[in-house]
Amino acid sequence: MAENTKVAMETVRAADHDRYLTALYAPEDKRDVLFSLYAFNAEIAGIRDRIREALPGEVRLQWWRDVIAGEEDGAEVGHPVADALRATISTHRLPKAAFDNMLEARIFDLYDDPMPSRTDLEGYCGETAAALIQLAAIVLDPVQAPRFAELAGRAGCAQAMTGLLLLLPLHRKRGQCFVPADILAAAGSSPQEFVTGDGGPGAERAVAAMIALAREHLSAFEQGASALPVSLRPAFLPLALSGAYLDKMERARRSPVKEVARLSVLRRHWLLFRRATRGWPAA
Repeated sequence: MAENTKVAMETVRAADHDRYLTALYAPEDKRDVLFSLYAFNAEIAGIRDRIREALPGEVRLQWWRDVIAGEEDGAEVGHPVADALRATISTHRLPKAAFDNMLEARIFDLYDDPMPSRTDLEGYCGETAAALIQLAAIVLDPVQAPRFAELAGRAGCAQAMTGLLLLLPLHRKRGQCFVPADILAAAGSSPQEFVTGDGGPGAERAVAAMIALAREHLSAFEQGASALPVSLRPAFLPLALSGAYLDKMERARRSPVKEVARLSVLRRHWLLFRRATRGWPAA
């Protein structure tokens, strides 16, 4: 295994184990490419964890923009994940605009500004998780992928919202609020109240509304998922876990505001295996 590919794979294994598992269901000759995409995503999603100040975080995002924009020169930059990604973009002719939009969206992660509205949240999910699904689909099957771009949008919203719900305790500790202000207002809360103390009396109602929104997108995805060709299933496999995570949050004795919902490794393996081999049933 080439060193760049090995580093990308280990990055995903450590930082995004669910996507690591899904990549293992891709054809062997496609796995390295998926690892390069998922490692890039892990790198930019984790900037806030590694760089505590917003301005240096923006500098890091700009570095990634420059690396991707300069891919044509062919020279390696000495960063294994970046070099693996550049090779993937070149070989599969991936649209650089998608990466630029993803990097732009990630600026939000660096600050503590509240998410203004549901529309803004859906836009954020579309530029991050949904874009990643669509890019993965392109490398898996460039002929079929464009037919399922809208489905990727729904899938990305469901997956990203579920992920944000799982990260609620961490985000609240930082003072971050990804729950849209309009949803909080409807629940009788505010971003400021939600991130302090126990979240206030409206916290549970806001979380329930977020779960319902994630389920709305998941349901829309599942209505079209039975049409997915086998070649594209690995790109959408993370959705095999989203419903189970949402179920876990709703059944948990402690609120997602205070405790992360977890699935056992065995449960995750079973859910992924079932969808990878059987696909999604017709709605």
